[in-house]
Amino acid sequence: MTLAIKEERFWNDAWQSAASQSKAAKGKNPVKRWDKMAKDFAQRTSGEKASARREQTIALLLEKGILTPEARVLDIGAGPGSWALPLSRHCGHVTALEPSTGMTQIMGRRIKEEGVENITIDQRTWQEVDISESGWEKAFDLVFASMTPGIDGPVSLKKMVAASRGYCYMSAFSGPGMHQQFAPLWEKFFGTPMPDKPNDIIYPFNLLYAMGFRPDLHFSWWNREINWDRDHTIRHFTSFFETHMEITEAARAQIADYVDTLCPAGEYRPAKPVCRGAMIWSVNPGGGNDI
Repeated sequence: MTLAIKEERFWNDAWQSAASQSKAAKGKNPVKRWDKMAKDFAQRTSGEKASARREQTIALLLEKGILTPEARVLDIGAGPGSWALPLSRHCGHVTALEPSTGMTQIMGRRIKEEGVENITIDQRTWQEVDISESGWEKAFDLVFASMTPGIDGPVSLKKMVAASRGYCYMSAFSGPGMHQQFAPLWEKFFGTPMPDKPNDIIYPFNLLYAMGFRPDLHFSWWNREINWDRDHTIRHFTSFFETHMEITEAARAQIADYVDTLCPAGEYRPAKPVCRGAMIWSVNPGGGNDI
């Protein structure tokens, strides 16, 4: 039986299918990858363009009355605090959920340096959190998830909705995103085209629509602020593939050879821009129609 495209089950199944095709290799811990990437990621996301984009989003949340001095905010996949810190300046409290020790160390240092007192770091994955046991059911005025692997399927999205008593914000790639850079090497290693990533905004948007929500969705094209030397680029590619396979000496050599084709002048600048989708929605029936 073919499910109607507007049915919740259709998008549940579609998202779960995409997720099952792109899981990390058995036994690999993706959190360790983020530990290794923490310093580079923090530097990359603290640039002028990235900061300007964050301020635009925060200005929108303020304009719509979503972010208020009393608001409690949950930041899922908070990383080095790129969002938690600016959000904290406009709300009552931020719970920054981030499992990577490398990321939380940077965030903790930033919190101390800025003298921020209304951020609590919770070092768990979103998948580990039981919102009932944690007292998080309808506990937050805004549940926030920006470009995070924490929202990896229907269960994690619905839990996000259940934790909010007001609004949710989520952003994700639209289309190939940054993963397009790995596709040629993926095919060499595995002999098959790289599967679509399950973090495309098409899945959560359509699932929410089928559930009766009406998210306000905006798209933006942007070039990542990347200008890496050869060694940095090799580390970046190795970090990605080691969550999918064993990195042997032969694999390292293949990665290095491929990176050399990307760095003709000794530096790597991704050629293709990426598209990001960002959406805000009210979790209350009939609410937020003016977002």
